[in-house]
Parts: sequence; C-alpha cells; structure tokens
Amino acid sequence: MSLAYDDEQRLLADTARDFLAERSPVVAQRALRDRRDPLGFEPALWQEMVELGWSAVPFGEVHGGLDFGYQGLGVICEAMGRQLSPAPLLSSVVLCGSLLEGLDDPARAADLLPPLIAGEWRPALALEEGRHHQVLPRTCRARGTPEGFRLDGEKSWVVDGMGADAYLVTALMEEGDPALFLVPAESAGLSVEGLTLVDSRNGARLRLEQVLLGREQLLARGERCGALLETALDRARACLAAELLGASEALFEMTLEYLKTRRQFDVPIGSFQALQHRCAWLHVELALARSTVMAALEAVDQESAERARLVSLAKWKMGAVAERVSREAVQLHGGIGVTDELDVGLYLKRIRVAQACLGDGDYHLDRYASTVAAEV
Repeated sequence: MSLAYDDEQRLLADTARDFLAERSPVVAQRALRDRRDPLGFEPALWQEMVELGWSAVPFGEVHGGLDFGYQGLGVICEAMGRQLSPAPLLSSVVLCGSLLEGLDDPARAADLLPPLIAGEWRPALALEEGRHHQVLPRTCRARGTPEGFRLDGEKSWVVDGMGADAYLVTALMEEGDPALFLVPAESAGLSVEGLTLVDSRNGARLRLEQVLLGREQLLARGERCGALLETALDRARACLAAELLGASEALFEMTLEYLKTRRQFDVPIGSFQALQHRCAWLHVELALARSTVMAALEAVDQESAERARLVSLAKWKMGAVAERVSREAVQLHGGIGVTDELDVGLYLKRIRVAQACLGDGDYHLDRYASTVAAEV
C-alpha cells in the first residue's frame, strides 16, 4: 500500500484544491446556509466540476469515464472536505453511478450512465428507513402488478434528494428478496420532503404511496442487489472518509494558526507545552487516519477481499479522529470557538453529519469485528 499520492493523483489534488479555494471557499457554504438554499449546492458550480471531468473520474472508458479509479476520486473528496464544498458527487456519481455501472444489463448501464457523467441527469439513492443505518430494506415493499410493480413505504434520509431527477429505491419483494428500482421524480404517488440538517446540506424524506412502475424499472434483485449495494456503499464510505480527512486537516491547520497568533502573557499560546502536547497527538492521529483512508481507497479500486474490513476501519478511524479534532479546535479557540462568526462551527457540523452518514462508528466497529471473526 502506498502512503503517498503518485504524480497524477498529486496533480489532480492540486487542481481540485486550487479550483475549490477560488470557486467554492468556505464562505460560499456559509452563504448557502444563510439563504436556506433547498438544494444545498450551486448547480452552476456543479456543472463546472462536471466540465473538469470529476463526474467521470471513477468510471471506465467504455462508459465515457476517465478510468482514474476511486483513489483519484478520493483526492477530490479530500479537497472538497477542506473547503466544505457541497456538490452531489457522493450521491449521484459514487452511490448511484456505482449501482448503475454494476448492472447485469450492459445496455441499461450504457443508457443511464452517460447522462449521469455529463451532469444532465441527477439520481439519488433512497436507502435508509430508520434512525440507524441499514443496507437492506425492511419496511418499503414492492408488490407485483399485471404491468410491473407497486411500491409503498418511506425512506428517511436521502442524500441530495431534493431536486433529484430520479431515485434508486430499495424495497422488499413479496418473496422477501431485496430489490432496486428506478423511480422517476415525477412518478404519481411519490412525495419528497426536505430535511433540515445541521450542516445545511441537501437531505430529503421520501414517501411512496402506490407508486406504479413498469417491469423495466426493476434494476436488480436478490443476492445481486445486495452485492451491488455493498460495493456502492463501500466506495461511498471510503470517499466520505477522504472528505472527513480533508475537513479535519483544514480544521487542524486553522487551529495551529490560531495558536501561533493568539497571545497571552505576551507570548503566543502555542508556546505552552500543554497545548503543544494536544496538537502533537492530533498530528499523529491524523497521519494514522490518512493511512487507513488510502488503504481503503486502494482496496476499493483493487476489489480486494479485504475491502469491507479496510473500508470500515477507515470510516471508523477517520470519524473518531475527526470528532477529536473538532472538539479540540473548539476548546483551543476558547470562547470564540463557539461563535458563528468563526468557521470552526461549520466544520464541526459537517463532520458530525458525515460521521453518521452510511454507518456511524458503532456500525463500522461491529462490521470490522465481524469481518475479522470470519477470517479466524
């Protein structure tokens, strides 16, 4: 496993960092929050990202992608985390793109992926049904009809669900098999309600009441559906860990700069040994967390047998370190650390949401333990 970017990844990282610092700085996220933007991102800026090729990075050339893998996409997610840049990259490209790319019907994938990569069509994955992360559906049901299927149920937290053109919805078939359906946003019986998240990002709740679909809207079912979901979710979890890494490192650097400039007793408070020890601990933990993130992204690209274990390790470790960095940042900034005028609070809120998304620390500790036990 490499612990450093190669030349191409470094070039991509530098390009992403410069672009986002200029076009999507933290102040832009603050502006979106203050005007209560229902989308939570700027569509024009998202199109600029698409034009840079970011939406094509993980896909093969057969679908019009750049075949740069999730290690390439990870450096972009890290740069987005540093600037708190909102965009439907995770929801549309990683989650939905992975599911569509893996379909058993190549013609169907060839039909749906190009408009997604071009930014002309934005789907969102409707997966969660309760307060805790579950991969497979439990309450959303799909029943057969003469023409196809009828869906009934609710989805509780759809990332970037507001304004989506379509939804990939998981549901249980009458036989008990999980299934994945493509549900157009304009479907009769489908209602979408915006959620208020602490990080001001785009979230939605879906209600499906007798939503009628044709047979062609069934994308996958049974074990194949479960396998597709696990692959897509692991890719997204690794990218989320990379975003958390970027946000944590930016917050740590912000805190170090404050310790160098804030003075008490005529000296910088960063000269106090007790504070130096706390920062040294954070520096070491961030380095360790980076190694887990890079290992997870590599395992995803190589389709390693250790993918599940390494991804859960990265999501848990990065979440734990991000929580510690954000708490220390608030404490080391003192009273100003809890004011809205400082960006520390924006980072803390995004970190908390990203920690919970696609499985919190407890979920991934349990999953990691299960994978290790299975190997013994």
